[in-house]
Amino acid sequence: MEVHAHAHTPRQKWTHYLWEFLMLFLAVFCGFLAENFREHKVEQHRAKELAISFYDELKRDSVTIQTIQKNRLKRDSALTYLKSYFQDSSIINCSKTFSVNFNYAFIVFASNIFEPKDAILDQLKNSGSLRYFKNVELQKLTGDLSVAIANIRTRNKFESDFLDLYLTPYLLKHNDIGFYDKINNRYKILLVYALSQYENSNEVFPFHFNKPEAFDKTESVNLTGMYQLRCLGTSIKQYTDYQDLNTRLLEKLRREYKLK
Repeated sequence: MEVHAHAHTPRQKWTHYLWEFLMLFLAVFCGFLAENFREHKVEQHRAKELAISFYDELKRDSVTIQTIQKNRLKRDSALTYLKSYFQDSSIINCSKTFSVNFNYAFIVFASNIFEPKDAILDQLKNSGSLRYFKNVELQKLTGDLSVAIANIRTRNKFESDFLDLYLTPYLLKHNDIGFYDKINNRYKILLVYALSQYENSNEVFPFHFNKPEAFDKTESVNLTGMYQLRCLGTSIKQYTDYQDLNTRLLEKLRREYKLK
């Protein structure tokens, strides 16, 4: 029988295996870098989208709270007027000035309450999206704003409770609801705007302080003063704290994400 020699595959050098390893390593490493870069770009894009939405939400609230603070100053002035009036003036024949200030002080309520919008803020917190904001100061300010909003809501309830417990019974006893009806029928807009138009007009609608025989001067002065203190405390502390944080956040977002 004829014997055939087996063919032998030449052994490859160790450098060949090293080169194959390097090529494999580079392929994996480049894939990792590409994926990391893609994730980074996605996060940057997501952060910009959230920043724009958050910025718009804050900007709208910034305008709203400025208007509300002006309304609250008007109410504070009205409460100061009433404290003085109750001490030494007649409630039998109420002047136009009295009726306007009485309504600014005790009837106008909704336009004096700031309800901050926090839909985007909640999304940032609850979804973990706050991590997209890499700036540590921005994260801290956002957290502080969340606390400030919680404080505002607590303080709003503090005012509302006083209204329900003390002011409402007082108004049920003494308020002239017919005066409100006359204002409403004449101007057909929100009371705060109707009062402003009426105040600056030449019209006079009589205001009858109900049950003047049951009027307690000391009670009225104390009630007015306590309500004023509660409202003033909210304006000076909780609302002002929010305004400061809102301003700082808007500025930080503008700088960080080149917003206008």
